Formats: sequence, structure tokens, C-alpha cells
Amino acid sequence: MPVEAGKCDCHTTPLLLFPTAADSAMRPLLERQKYLIDYTLAALLRRKTRNLGLLLVYTLLVFLFASVLLLSQGLRREAALLLQDAPEVVVQKLVAGRHDPLPAAWLDTLRRIRGVGSVQGRLWGYYYDPAIKANYTLMVAPERGLAADEIVVGAALARIRQIGVGDYLSLRAADGRPLSLHIIGVLDSASELLDADLLLLSETGFRQLFQLPPEVYTDAVLTVRNPREASTVAGKIALALPASRPILRAEILRTYDAVFHWREGMTFVALGSLLLAFLILAWDKAAGLSAEEKREIGILKAIGWETGDILRMKLWEGALLSLTAFLAGYLLAWWQVFYGGARLFAPVLKGWAVLYPDFRLTPTVDLQQVLVLLAVTVLPYIVATLIPGWRAAIVDPDAAMRG
Repeated sequence: MPVEAGKCDCHTTPLLLFPTAADSAMRPLLERQKYLIDYTLAALLRRKTRNLGLLLVYTLLVFLFASVLLLSQGLRREAALLLQDAPEVVVQKLVAGRHDPLPAAWLDTLRRIRGVGSVQGRLWGYYYDPAIKANYTLMVAPERGLAADEIVVGAALARIRQIGVGDYLSLRAADGRPLSLHIIGVLDSASELLDADLLLLSETGFRQLFQLPPEVYTDAVLTVRNPREASTVAGKIALALPASRPILRAEILRTYDAVFHWREGMTFVALGSLLLAFLILAWDKAAGLSAEEKREIGILKAIGWETGDILRMKLWEGALLSLTAFLAGYLLAWWQVFYGGARLFAPVLKGWAVLYPDFRLTPTVDLQQVLVLLAVTVLPYIVATLIPGWRAAIVDPDAAMRG
């Protein structure tokens, strides 16, 4: 490259032509690691049948655990997002510890409590359908302006009963009379996690179905002027109405979270036997090397390999196998949960007996979750591969080659 008169590029040329001391020190180290990886891959391929079987079992184990973690966390996240619009406070009436209809006169009492905003009586209940052996959740939706004979159904219910807009759904009232309700809408499947079994109807239709008098409600929902004082307002409600049970939105969220934690825990208990079996297999591998592997280590020591080289080789062996299995298992689980419908564990973690919600979770990756899974599945195996390598590496080469 031409150089202008009076200028010199001597400050840059030496950096391009001559390696620094750090480069000179790093090159042998990198080459040594490259040779170790090449040799480790060759050693794994020499025992490919055993290692392939171990890889498949390992991948299956990671897949099962990752599926449960991803699905349960995704369900909790979706439920939390959907419950953000839940009432700030729900007030129920209890008689001898049992939920009882709430008198309409309570609504005026609630409105007079300091800190309470709007108050509205709510009507909801459960209905058992013997045709599909499932419970429906029925709720009045005054904002929809439904007529007495109109109804809106959940997406899962419409799918199971094979009904849609324009069809009629027949229910039997509390007095035995049949009620034929015209379906004018199906709820959006995006919220199917919470409304899979939901039926929305008018107040008139609800009271006819359950034979409920006009002066009572199922419960009451209210807003709080200052959301940070919701617990204080709940205490005032309990004092003003001793037979009441105020329920905060945060308590509803904790209930959903506890349900998912319980189901997740039961699933992990079932999977724990698989993990235990795999750990026993890994420890059996750690208990001692085969005669062939011991002779191989003895030969390597005899030709100049150091104990540290043997340990690094075993570290690469455990890392390559375990990380390959982890990556394959996690990616398969991620695809199965977010794009494959989570068919494997969905019935267990969603919890509906008949009306299973059918929806797609938002694909996410939780770094903390990945690190926990790595610690549980990868680290034990790497340690299990290092122990026998260290035991064999400290033995005299002649003794090792004799097995």
C-alpha cells in the first residue's frame, strides 16, 4: 500500500506481522484443546453403541423434565395475564362455613364502606351435563345484553358438543323443566385457559335455570378507590358484615399458582423415578471404567499424557455427551410445548376432566429455568465421568495397562 511522504505506517505493520506474547502462549493451548476434542470424539465413536444408547436415554429424560417446566410455567404466566382483569375484591356470604346466596341489601352496605368504589351483584353457578359428563360454569354477563333465551358458550364446550352459532343448547332447570337456549356466540379461544367450560347468559335466563329469587346474588364484586388499600378495605368489609368472606385478586392469583405448583409437583414425583434410574446408571458408569478404557488411559500416560490431560479428556467426553442430550431434549420439549400442543402433559397440568382448553402458549425462554435444568441434568453426569477418569489417571501406567 503506498505511503504518503513524511508519514510512516510502522506503528501498525508490526502488529500485523509479529504475534504478541499472549498470542504465542494461547496458540499451543488452543491446539492442545483441539487435539483433546478430536481424540475424545474418536473415543466416543469407538464405543458408539453404548454412547448412543446413553445419549437417547439422556435426551428423553431432559425432554420430559423440560416439557413439565415449560408447560407449567407457561400456564401460570398465561393465567396471570388473563386474571389481571379479575375483580379487585369478591365478597361472598358464608353460612356455617359454606357459600350461601348473598342478599341484595348487602350491596348498599358495601357501597357505604369508606374506600369502596363501584359495587355489583354477580350471578354464577355450576351445571352438570350428563351427556358429556362435564361441569359447566354459568355466569351472567349484563354487558352483553343477552335476551332471556340467548347464550354464549366457551370454545372447548362448543368443540366437544359440536355446536356453534345458530344452534340450541338444552339445559334442565332446577324444577325439572327443559330450557332451550339459542347460541349467539362462541368465546375467543385466546382466553380458553379460563373459559373453556364457561356459559354466558342473561340474568333472567340464569334465575329461571337455578330458580333463584330476585333479592339474592351469588356474590358481589367491587373496585377499590386506592388499589394499595385493598387489604384494608377487605378488613372493613369483614367488620361491617361478619358473615362475609372478602377475597382479593392477589388471593385468586395465588390459588391458581398453587394449583399449577401442585400438579407440577405431582408430575415431578412421577418423573423422579426416571431421574433416579438415570443417576444410578451414571453412578454405575462412575464406579469404574472398563478394562479397555483403563488400558487406553495407561497407554496415554505411557506416551506422555499428564493426569490433567486425562481429566480434561473426560471432561470433554462428559460435556459433549451431556450438552448434546440437553440441547436436543430442551429443543424438542420447547417445540412440543409451544408448537406441538403440549399433548404429553397437558391433561395433567391443565386439569380439566373433559373440557380441555385448546390454545397456544406464548413462546418464551427463561434463562433461570434453563440454568436450573442444566444443574439438575448436566452437572451430575459430568462429575460422574470425571471420577473414574481421575482414579485411572493416578494409577501407574503399567498397572493400568494390565487392567
